[in-house]
Amino acid sequence: MITELFADYIAVLIATILGFLLVAGALIGNRILAPRQPTRTKGVTYECGMLPIGRSRTQVHFRYYLFAILFLIFDIEAVFLFPWAVAFVKIGAQAFWEMVVFILILGFGLLYAWKKGVLSWGKET
Repeated sequence: MITELFADYIAVLIATILGFLLVAGALIGNRILAPRQPTRTKGVTYECGMLPIGRSRTQVHFRYYLFAILFLIFDIEAVFLFPWAVAFVKIGAQAFWEMVVFILILGFGLLYAWKKGVLSWGKET
């Protein structure tokens, strides 16, 4: 029973190791092969051929961060929803109601964000 459980994850383990090796190889190759000659011109922010005036760093409104967090929350929901949908028939009624509660919690979170004006881009609050 245990060997059958882990047999399904062998492909995931191999893909993970291969992914780490590819990323490490790319980073090491970049470190070895890339030319490094730092100059003042390379440190300047490039703005479409125009010389930069003022600071190169700008402040970003907090609403962008909240929007990104909402995106991540609903992206994670999709990660949980797809495997659930594939195994829907086998897992039974209890799993169905657990998923309904999960979606309702996320729906209330979306309603709260909408009510607070996080999703409106036009006006400042």
